[in-house]
Amino acid sequence: MTVSARLSTRTVIPAMPAGPAVTKATTATTAVLDGAARLHAAGIDNPRREARRLLAHALHTTTEHLLRDPHRPVAPAPYATLLDRRAAHEPLALITGRREFWSLDLAVSPATLIPRPDTETLIEAALTALPDRTRVRRILDLGTGTGCLLLAALTEFPDAFGVGTELSLAATTLARDNAAMLGMASRAAFICTDWSGALGGRFDLILSNPPYIPTGDLPTLMPEVAQYEPSSALDGGPDGLDAYRRILPELPRLLATGGVAIVEIGQGQADAVASLARAAGFAPVARADLAGIPRALLLTPDLEG
Repeated sequence: MTVSARLSTRTVIPAMPAGPAVTKATTATTAVLDGAARLHAAGIDNPRREARRLLAHALHTTTEHLLRDPHRPVAPAPYATLLDRRAAHEPLALITGRREFWSLDLAVSPATLIPRPDTETLIEAALTALPDRTRVRRILDLGTGTGCLLLAALTEFPDAFGVGTELSLAATTLARDNAAMLGMASRAAFICTDWSGALGGRFDLILSNPPYIPTGDLPTLMPEVAQYEPSSALDGGPDGLDAYRRILPELPRLLATGGVAIVEIGQGQADAVASLARAAGFAPVARADLAGIPRALLLTPDLEG
């Protein structure tokens, strides 16, 4: 995901006006409008949509039910508390504890990055590169976080078993819980380790969304990222490429014959990461996200190199 999408440069936000508050019983429609005004005053994008999602979470219902029942009575708490948290730029996903990725409903926590739609580019690239889905038997996800990439891949490759590695014990536990929640506990193993050092064997598909933000850029990230997501999952070292220098040389011993590896890259990093990939013996091909930005590198052994 990019510095412009996943990790947008922080916008300077003026002193936050209090805005309208939900202080007394009201209807769902009025609560959403008042909440949207509160979030708009705090500089939150798409304030009405976010207010509706927060209200649905507060009422333990869905946004669809709210739209069908606009006159539903709403008490001020805990909706007002949720609005305050979002107005302070806490990510919506951390407030609700959920995020959708590849149509999967995943639990999220401050221990991991919040899955972004741009990362789905890696799954799309895998499906294009490996059209015979029954041939994929072993999948590896390096730095699995929530487990989103591995679990999405397992839904598409029905005969595969997956392994996810993760340095954070809290993230490893979360990924394991997500696999169980989605009924894939028997098809996935999660190992708390540093990248691939503890691994043997070979994999038909290797995925990774490593940290790639240059250290000096971290303070400039939008508040939702800089203040609430783990720096260990963001910080790619002085030039943003440290993780690739660790991962790419390990891939030849881990990749099965006929297999592919796919890594996510930040905006403007395609050439630099491709150069590292070629040095490791791969022929890299860039894949763009829906915005046309190179988002992933598809890696296959360079047979001519």
